[in-house]
Formats: sequence, structure tokens, C-alpha cells
Amino acid sequence: MSTGSDENSSNPSSESAPASTPSAETGAKPLAVAAVSYSEILYDVQGGVAQITLNRPERRNPIGASTVGELLHALHRAKHDPAVKVVVLTGAGKVFSAGGDLSQMGGGGNPLQAGPSDNRLAGTFVDLNVALCGQGIGKPTIAKVNGHAMAGGLGLLVACDIAIAADDAQFATPEINVGLWPMMIMATIFRNVPRKRAMELILTGDRVDAATAEKIGLITRAVPRDKLDAEVAALCEKICQKSPLVMQRGLDAFHKTQDMDLEPALRLLEGELIGVLGTEDAGEGLMAFLQKRAPVWKGK
Repeated sequence: MSTGSDENSSNPSSESAPASTPSAETGAKPLAVAAVSYSEILYDVQGGVAQITLNRPERRNPIGASTVGELLHALHRAKHDPAVKVVVLTGAGKVFSAGGDLSQMGGGGNPLQAGPSDNRLAGTFVDLNVALCGQGIGKPTIAKVNGHAMAGGLGLLVACDIAIAADDAQFATPEINVGLWPMMIMATIFRNVPRKRAMELILTGDRVDAATAEKIGLITRAVPRDKLDAEVAALCEKICQKSPLVMQRGLDAFHKTQDMDLEPALRLLEGELIGVLGTEDAGEGLMAFLQKRAPVWKGK
């Protein structure tokens, strides 16, 4: 998945809205997303995969207000592009993200709130986490962790549905070391990591290696650095072969029920199952299985 310029990719100085032609697979038209220039991320679509790259490697890819706004815009763009089946988030250079931009903190207000001057880039870190968790875009999100992930950077990868990391990456919530607390990322950390292990991370600010991160649930798995791109590409290829409609409904159902009591969760899932069984994609999938052929999804 290249971050270079081609007819499907975007560079920091030039953005274009997605095409408005119907998707051959879903028959739906994407919603128009206003053109905007990105200065802190790269956005590239190839083979059904939208890769979003944090692109300030000289500063270890910090997350500030403008970064949040650009990430939200890119996720919104991916959501409404039927050619996109899965979203990959990664960092440029040797670091995934060092976390929040400390140069923007300490002056009052919300340093992770995009300014009102351009409502296409408005939003907060809360909105960003909700979108990454799948509740906002209805498409799988994968963190390709190319290096250290600290503080808010760790929060981004934990918010993704899947996180594949280079085996030499390190992870930490070092906020406590500078008189802060990881308020904004606790909710997603505690949804992935057992309480006592998460509290040890938060209270000490200590770093853990990729093997430990995998063991406690911060990441899905660690792979050799030289295998990272291929591992994520293979995973994306597999996901892209699934019904995007069923994927969306399944992700929505997962996020709605993960914190519900058992009985109401089962009631909701029963209704969702009935809804999925009534789709053309479910019928096509079952027929393709019986006929021993690959399914052709219609998104209906």
C-alpha cells in the first residue's frame, strides 16, 4: 500500500473528493466529501484498502488538533467511498505515534479540538475514537504499528478493531510522568486490557515490548518488522473478500452490545440476525457455498 501519488491517492498539497459514480459491487453512490488539503496525514486507496498515514515523522507523528481534524475527515471519506472495504492506520518513519502534541497543551481549552475555521475538519479526540472503533464508519479498522506507540498514539491503535505491530515496537501510557492522566484513552484501553494490567501501565508509565503487548491484549499480534507490510496486506485482502454490508451490520451490532447485559444483548442480536438473513448478500453467500464458487456481493 503505497503512500505515493497516483490516480487513487492523495498527497498533502492536493485532495479531491471521491468519484460519484455508482459502485459496481454495491450499486450505491458515495456521498460527496469536500475537497481539502491534508498537511499532517497521507491518504491512499488501493485494492479496497484506505491507508491513512500519520505524516510528521520528524516529530514522531504527534496528535494535535489539526491532526484530529484531518484524521476525522479521512475516515469520513473512507466511510462514504464504496470502493473502500477496510481502513489501515499507520505512521510514517520509525514511530507509529508519540501521542498528543505537548506544544499545544497547557494553555487552556481543548488542545485536541479542531478549530471552527473549517467545519470540514471539526471534531474532537472523542469523535476520532468513536469513528475508529467502527461505530462511526462501519468498516473494519486495522492499526499497522510500525514503531513505538505512546499515550494518545497508543489510544489510536487500541481503538482500532485489529492491531498488528512490528516486534520491536514499544508501548506506554507515560502521561503520569508529566503530571497528566490518560483520561481520553482509558475507555478503550479497559475494553481491551484486563484491569490490573491496564492500571499497572497507567500508574507507572512504564514501557512494554510487543510480546507483552500481545499477551495483555493491547495488540492482536506482533510480527517481524520486515513482515509487517505483508502481514497487514494479507489480512486486508482476506477482509475485502467479505460482504461489506454484512461487515457493517456485524460491526454495528458488536459495538452496540459489547457493554449490554446478556438478555437485552441477545434480543438485539436476534433482530440483527433476522435482518442479515433477509439480505441478498446472505442468500448469495449461502448459494455460492452450495455451488462451490466465490460469492458476488451486491451490498443489498
